[in-house]
Amino acid sequence: MLSSNQRGAFLMMGAMAGFTVNDALVKSVGSGLPLSQILVLRGLMASALIFALARYYDSLRLRLSRRDWGLVALRCLSEAGATFLFLTALMLMPLANITAVLQMLPLTVTLGAALLFQETVGWRRMLAILAGFCGMLLIVRPGPEGFDAASIYALGAVACVTLRDLSTRRMSANVPSLTVTLMASLSVLTFGCVYSFWQDWMPVAPVQLGMLAAAACFILLGYLCSVMTMRVGDVAVVSPFRYTGLLWALILGWLVFGDWPAPLTLLGAALVVGAGLFTLYREHRLARRQATQGRRG
Repeated sequence: MLSSNQRGAFLMMGAMAGFTVNDALVKSVGSGLPLSQILVLRGLMASALIFALARYYDSLRLRLSRRDWGLVALRCLSEAGATFLFLTALMLMPLANITAVLQMLPLTVTLGAALLFQETVGWRRMLAILAGFCGMLLIVRPGPEGFDAASIYALGAVACVTLRDLSTRRMSANVPSLTVTLMASLSVLTFGCVYSFWQDWMPVAPVQLGMLAAAACFILLGYLCSVMTMRVGDVAVVSPFRYTGLLWALILGWLVFGDWPAPLTLLGAALVVGAGLFTLYREHRLARRQATQGRRG
């Protein structure tokens, strides 16, 4: 019989697998279809599936405070920007490389919370953020002329996802996760529709449509597993398994696209993951210390 933390760990690994397989499918289809068409077709299917999931869990709630609606709107804008930038980078970079860059998120969210919300960040976590930044430079390796377009898109995606996660942290607890997820999916779909005015659509082969349908299903799997993870496991124990997404990206990148990162890229990814794990560990220790002090008080 698995413990709650073991179930949470497996669910987190399932979530990362779902999101990474979705990325691989979109990258495969991206060679034959414009990005706007991918966003619209996948968005229609994904939004319908997420809506059905939200109704099933009775998690569709639209009566929110003005503050929460403002944060939801900010999150939707950042989600749309992150999706565009990430998928554009995905078409230009190996799957493992762009996935490794995204592992910066625990570090950038910690730094953003310190800058915007005046949350205390000690020197140990600041050193971890610096180490993670050095690892990111090893992954993207800017040349003499600076960052190339793919690296700029990837770093822009990290910035947008950081803003998305920071806005999510400020929402009140009565905002259901699936309501936020549905709003984000609809915002990406809307962005794809608007973006379509600047791109000519191509005929869709049955294989391509099937791959986009599969991508929508894997997104649903990722969201479902991530929601269930928060319900069964200790966040501090389960969160480190988020980094299994990089392992999935390495495997799929090699099997599907024949890509294997250079040694410097792997070293940079190890630095980023190590710094992120240390940051999660320090945050867990600080949370336990504050909880202990609160009980004593």
